[in-house]
Amino acid sequence: MTAPVFVVEHWKPDGDRYVLEGAEGRHAVSVKRLRPGEEVVLTDGAGRYAVCEVTGTEGKDRLIVRMDPVAEEPAPSPRITVVQALPKGDRGEVAVETMTEVGVDAIVPWQASRCITQWKGDRGLKALGKWRATAREAGKQSRRVRFPEVADAATTKQVAALLARADFAAVLHESGTDRLATAPLPTEGEIVLVVGPEGGVSPEELALFAQAGATPYVLGPTVLRTSTAGTAAAALLLGRTGRWS
Repeated sequence: MTAPVFVVEHWKPDGDRYVLEGAEGRHAVSVKRLRPGEEVVLTDGAGRYAVCEVTGTEGKDRLIVRMDPVAEEPAPSPRITVVQALPKGDRGEVAVETMTEVGVDAIVPWQASRCITQWKGDRGLKALGKWRATAREAGKQSRRVRFPEVADAATTKQVAALLARADFAAVLHESGTDRLATAPLPTEGEIVLVVGPEGGVSPEELALFAQAGATPYVLGPTVLRTSTAGTAAAALLLGRTGRWS
């Protein structure tokens, strides 16, 4: 099994000695019950990481490690961003969790016109915080050192602007006559994929996205929920672009 991943807020080792404390240290000592000689990875979640060997513990929340030099994982290319319409209930966190696990680079919450869920005021900020916390925890669980960025909630116009800047822009929609599995993909740059809500992407939104250069595609013969479509499509793209090879 690969080494467990823990998040650090700063890199301030004492020589090659580092003390992981706080919530992450407590999880390492009291939950994971790590012992001397075991290996862990410390990361800032933005690509910087260090492989470490546990040398001891102090109390219930301080893990002492011997740290290798800090390295940086190159940013992947092409970069894959998924625009995720807001699902009902906790399906948003499910979508974020599984997209993080497969390797999506950025997630943009989208307040589509047919979304039942509405992010407004404090409720919206709380929901966004849950998405970001989910991405962080899923990033650790899946042994990533570069966690996906979860952007602020976007309007339809903001999504259109994002699509216009992309090297490949796609909307998952039943009106598509082409399959995503055969779409011509770039070898670098940015891929942006739009996943609509349970009620689907409206004709007005489709038209605006088409003006921005986005093409409607279908995944296959079955209809997926909004909370699973992005993960399935991202996995397909990661395989086709060579990022999983």
